[in-house]
Amino acid sequence: MKVTIDNITIDVEPGTTILQAARQIGGDVTPPAMCYYSKLEGSGGKCRTCLVEVSKGSEKDPRPMPKLVASCRTTVMEGMEVKSVTSEKALDARDGVTEFLLINHPLDCPVCDQAGECDLQDLDYAHGNSGTRTEFVRRTFEKEDIGPYIQLHMTRCIMCYRCVFTAQQLCEVREHGILDRGERSQISTYLNKALTNEFIGNVIDVCPVGALTDKTFRFKNRVWFTKPLDAHRDCEVKGCSGHVRLWMRGDEVFRVTARRDEWNEVRDTPDGRKGWICNTCRFHKKKASDWIIDGPTKIKRISVISQGHYLNLKKPTDTFVPIMGRDPKHLLDIHTVSEVNKTDIDLSLLPRPAHSTDFTTGNVLPEAKQINIQESNS
Repeated sequence: MKVTIDNITIDVEPGTTILQAARQIGGDVTPPAMCYYSKLEGSGGKCRTCLVEVSKGSEKDPRPMPKLVASCRTTVMEGMEVKSVTSEKALDARDGVTEFLLINHPLDCPVCDQAGECDLQDLDYAHGNSGTRTEFVRRTFEKEDIGPYIQLHMTRCIMCYRCVFTAQQLCEVREHGILDRGERSQISTYLNKALTNEFIGNVIDVCPVGALTDKTFRFKNRVWFTKPLDAHRDCEVKGCSGHVRLWMRGDEVFRVTARRDEWNEVRDTPDGRKGWICNTCRFHKKKASDWIIDGPTKIKRISVISQGHYLNLKKPTDTFVPIMGRDPKHLLDIHTVSEVNKTDIDLSLLPRPAHSTDFTTGNVLPEAKQINIQESNS
């Protein structure tokens, strides 16, 4: 079938949705999607951020559709014409949907582990407002312990249902889901059970916000300070692809995730297998020696993660030595005094969030001990 999106015509297979056709075109034509996930059956139609305007229904019925439609749920017709970024109605609707998604969001990006790779941040940057028009108290939820590996922040959740579909389709026994209705809806476990299934860690990868985060990576580093590397191993767990992305800083592996494609979805392996990974690969293989490194991950240049990691980057040459004729002399080597970089603790291996006390080994310099004694006496 031929479909035209923003004056770009493309041939697609029957049954293809408008969103899938737009992704084949790529670029700014593709509508944003917060709930749709191509690897999960039944996803889509929840967030309404992918609204588009259909200016021509088909060749047989060229009348435009009277309302904006969700591109993830609407299949294409022969001769259909769609407006995405060229439609003022669609852009205005996305702005409104973004404002509704942010009404109850805590806006705690400075302390959120998802910061830097959050789909809601990207959506707000493209369609959000500089301020809010609401004055009522935001919806909040009590903290709930759902297991040793995953931290649930229900206050950040946008109810996309991705994690529910993931647990239902990947895990043998699903022990969490949606409770209550309307504004009281929340993700929770069945009678406070822990999520311990071997593939339950994949809910972290599919979550578009910081509602489900990795406890083993919590408060240990910022994602833009780490360098992503593609790696693999022969995993013995059935259904695990073994193809992962290592987030390293120096020689430490701070986090292990599944590989993702340009749409921030789990990427299939080169041999056609699903890219889901097990908890063993995700939480218990935190050493570089456990993996076979394939090479650096290609990150979008617009992503904050790509800072300092551009491919074929040419750094400017140092002009001090040619001009002055000598090497620069540092006034003070602060690391010989503070001993911050001389700790024997691997932050990535801590079973808890990192703390300021983890950056010191307790071997305080004699001068520092003397100062502390004098201050305590005074």
